[in-house]
Amino acid sequence: MKSFGRGIDRLTRALVLLGGVCVALMMLHVTAEIVLRATLNMPLPGTITIVANYYMIVAAFAPLALLEQRNEHISVDIFTAAMPAFMQRIIEIAVRALTAAVLSLLAARTWTEALSKADIGASVTQGSSSIPVWPAYFVLPVGAAAMALVAAIRMVEAATRTDLGLPDSHEAMMAQERAE
Repeated sequence: MKSFGRGIDRLTRALVLLGGVCVALMMLHVTAEIVLRATLNMPLPGTITIVANYYMIVAAFAPLALLEQRNEHISVDIFTAAMPAFMQRIIEIAVRALTAAVLSLLAARTWTEALSKADIGASVTQGSSSIPVWPAYFVLPVGAAAMALVAAIRMVEAATRTDLGLPDSHEAMMAQERAE
């Protein structure tokens, strides 16, 4: 089972890398747009559409699973902190199960939406050009599915008190990278 957790960890890292690459590309693209517009009066066509429909979507939704993996989502544990350990564990299992279920439903619904956008070849017209945007619709279901998998693994780990091979903190991830 640890190999499954490590595989999901690799997927999470790949999605984070993809999000980071999109942030860098967005920065370069916008900088090139500004420089070309200011110096040569030659704007890059489709910049707004590409930034809004590709870079930003990938940067926001691809790395979702990392937050779940590191337990860095916003949480208010003022009430649960005072509860006995067994109650905290039960609540954690229930929350992880609910998270996995909701994200699975989100992934399924957005996947069908992405397929319908691909079928019609959804695009945005900017100026005189038409820019296809349907590929970006697949980012949300992939990000949500990865996050659902991480939540499910965390739920099983909490329920069985076993390590399934998914690092849970930045320090653990850094130690694993040094070992590889």
